[in-house]
Amino acid sequence: MKIVAFGLAVTLAGMSVAAWGETPRNAGIFVDPNSTTKQAAERLDGQSRRDALLLSRIASASWFANGTPEMVEAKVREIVDRATAAGQVPVLVAYNIPFRDCALYSAGGASDGAAYLAWIKGFAAGIGERKAIVILEPDGLGIIPWHRTLDGSVENCRPEGQDGRASEARYAQLRGAVAILAALPNSRVYLDGTGSSWLAPGETANRLIKADVARTAGFFLNVSNFESDVRVLPYARWVSDCIALVTRGGIDPRDCPSQYGPALFGDTSTWSATDDAYDRLFEIANLRRDPASQKHAVIDTSRNGRGSWEPPTGKYRDAEIWCNPPGRGLGRRPTLESGNPYVDGFLWIKVPGESDGQCFRGTAGPADPERGMIAPSAGQWFPAQARELIELADPPLASE
Repeated sequence: MKIVAFGLAVTLAGMSVAAWGETPRNAGIFVDPNSTTKQAAERLDGQSRRDALLLSRIASASWFANGTPEMVEAKVREIVDRATAAGQVPVLVAYNIPFRDCALYSAGGASDGAAYLAWIKGFAAGIGERKAIVILEPDGLGIIPWHRTLDGSVENCRPEGQDGRASEARYAQLRGAVAILAALPNSRVYLDGTGSSWLAPGETANRLIKADVARTAGFFLNVSNFESDVRVLPYARWVSDCIALVTRGGIDPRDCPSQYGPALFGDTSTWSATDDAYDRLFEIANLRRDPASQKHAVIDTSRNGRGSWEPPTGKYRDAEIWCNPPGRGLGRRPTLESGNPYVDGFLWIKVPGESDGQCFRGTAGPADPERGMIAPSAGQWFPAQARELIELADPPLASE
């Protein structure tokens, strides 16, 4: 996950975003006139400036990634004050979990669990009783230090000086954050649900349950990623169904069908086989599917209009398809009316136009061999990518 700039309580299970807020449409999401996109525009000229100004007029999330509890409280309060005055709801990203991003591109985070929970208390104090949508720790459940999957294998994040206890510490930190934020009366928190090209729904559901998803509105998907709606929407449904089957029906999460089986991951025309498999599981468990009372998703559509990048076969040792891939486009505009019973909204969580980092794709660098240039550091404005996203937007951006 890339730092792009700089959650909480859940309403009653099954309450829709439309019921929660009086302004659920596009205009209800806060457009920050002092966003990092607007700030980037002030440093640019020509077409690059026009691109940044265009993007700054569309709601995107505000990220909080560091600082003392007092500092984050003040920064959150300042944004929530302005959003409330505008009659809009801010989307706030809390991104400060210890050992964030496994010390890779977006390394950082609080020094330990106690420092983290103190920071979260400051974050929550900045929101108070006002409305907010909170994205709690991108990659927080996707990249866990020394974590064992459901099949018992240890994942690749294995920092020196830590051991298997680091995994349980991560869950404790997230449960603590949820407990703090759940005291807020008018905010909604979403936990990391990874994405449709990553974990199987059973693995994701198991992690969400351990992180106390029961006390939240649900989970977020596709943050800083490019998977198309065609893939992410079924995945949202499967994760929600799997959570219901595990918590209400006692199903082993390993038995939850996935994008990898019975479906074929590379052929979405086969994904209906996984839908059918979920239908059978609900019958076996003697349960009725109820999207209104199940956990919902919010989906990052900031860069998924063209779906994910397919690199040239065999060209790169590690194509880093997540890192500034070429030829991508903006996706659906932010809205809290999804038309999907499993999805609370489509949001621009990753700020489009901000770099994922310097992408080497398995080479020595420093240039990105696919783009033939040195990309800006993570979170810095990337004019060439912003231009691509606008030109290739789906739906087109011309009508904005």
